[in-house]
Amino acid sequence: MVFTKRLREGVRRGRIRCSVRIWKRLRVKVGGRYPMDEGHIVVDSIASIRKSDITDELARESGFTSGEDLLETASHGGGDNVYLIRFHYLAPGAWDVQPKKGAVGENRRTLLQRIRTSTSPALRRDRKKGL
Repeated sequence: MVFTKRLREGVRRGRIRCSVRIWKRLRVKVGGRYPMDEGHIVVDSIASIRKSDITDELARESGFTSGEDLLETASHGGGDNVYLIRFHYLAPGAWDVQPKKGAVGENRRTLLQRIRTSTSPALRRDRKKGL
């Protein structure tokens, strides 16, 4: 996964842990490791969402000032599928550790958790195929 230069420091420091991507098809997979600078991005989850699901709050969580700012950057390709990708940065030489069960907020169903569980039939089919 490629990030603009202005977002990379926030990703490395763990302040940015999600990204909205507009692609023709899914390009990453859950558990996949993708190089960024000297470390790696490890994908924790992928959810198919609509552009209307992109709020200013989600944009700020992704490192942007507003939903409009996020869409301006994310809409540079020819894709129509919108994905919310949650990830963590793995620094060079670090061991990847799975999150502990019972982490803060795990029992609370947020809007994004509901969105993740209500994916389109096409995305569910692609996940079963391992795409």
